[in-house]
Amino acid sequence: MRSRVSGTPVSLSMILHIDMDAFFASIEEAINPRFKGKPLIVGSRGNRMHTVVCAANYAAKAIGIHSGMTTKRAYSIYSKLEFVAADQAKYIWTSEQILELLKGFNLPLNYASIDEFQLDLSGCPTPNPVSLGKEIKAQIYANFNITASVGIAKNWLLAKLASKLNKPDGLTLIDDSNFEQVLRKVSLDKLCGMGGKNGQILIAKGLKTCWDLYLNLPGLLLRNPGKFDENSGKPSEKPKSVSHSYTLPIVQVNPQVIHAWIRLLSEMVSTRLRQQLLVSATVHLWLNGPEIGNLGAQKTHQAPTNDGYEVCQRAIKIMTKLCLKSPKIRAIGITCSGLSWGNYQPLLSEEVRRERLIQALDRINNRFGEGTISPAITALARPNPYDRNL
Repeated sequence: MRSRVSGTPVSLSMILHIDMDAFFASIEEAINPRFKGKPLIVGSRGNRMHTVVCAANYAAKAIGIHSGMTTKRAYSIYSKLEFVAADQAKYIWTSEQILELLKGFNLPLNYASIDEFQLDLSGCPTPNPVSLGKEIKAQIYANFNITASVGIAKNWLLAKLASKLNKPDGLTLIDDSNFEQVLRKVSLDKLCGMGGKNGQILIAKGLKTCWDLYLNLPGLLLRNPGKFDENSGKPSEKPKSVSHSYTLPIVQVNPQVIHAWIRLLSEMVSTRLRQQLLVSATVHLWLNGPEIGNLGAQKTHQAPTNDGYEVCQRAIKIMTKLCLKSPKIRAIGITCSGLSWGNYQPLLSEEVRRERLIQALDRINNRFGEGTISPAITALARPNPYDRNL
């Protein structure tokens, strides 16, 4: 384990951000040690030549392979890649066990995502958050044989940035003593939220580093630390959106299969919403195809939801209004935004029954693995294990 910071005590009005290193691939390496040191990718489905890289270990990243890349492209870079099909049940179980481990530190805790967690150190009894970070890293490694990188800073944005600066197995503190030194070295696109259009606009205006951003927009980097509600575990700042997308193995024209993929993605997004105690008022549907290019539209509804069926119905209505006749679809994305805290509030008796059903399904899927029980139509979006062409 590597620590790259001094042990100097600092103010405890800080956030400690834990970011698991190549989480899915690291779990596969821990289960099968023969993968250690070899370039490994985790595919989103079982056919290794017709899927997308959803995770790559650091040996694969070192030769230019990254998540989101087609496996065909990955194998063109290195033909001897090790391959494992994604098993969400293993990753969710491990994430939940890490969450339970972190609860033992008795600090306000935020489950940021399946591989990211945050602790609020305000009032932390230890005088040295770096020592706490080392202890957390050591316990994760001892229990799961995988590594995590820890970032510590005065708010969640800087803490998340710090966790990425010395991956893998890093520990980085950003405080008043090194604030300028660190930000001068970090390019703007490394900061959360600056990898897309926002970052491109600022870079075009001459802002190259995080220090440039601070000099021009100091409030962005020094905003509210984002303390957690100790009663609910929710951070004061919720995500702007939750989304899932998928690139199909072939161009698809079958409306039932397209519908199945929209339903599956809607279920995945809705599950994440429920896990984070969020509901969404706005649904955005994104489609890509050889004839339509990139096409998207959204609609905001008065009643927010985190029900996968309702999200799917709203997406299908958007697709209908786009007036597409037999579209050729290559990729699909569902994004839920307009988020607010709270669970879906059923009003009618049928909605109450639907809510109870969702809760029962969540309990089963949480216990036995994601997708143990799912809507029948989503079977059309899953590979047939008896089809040798898959």
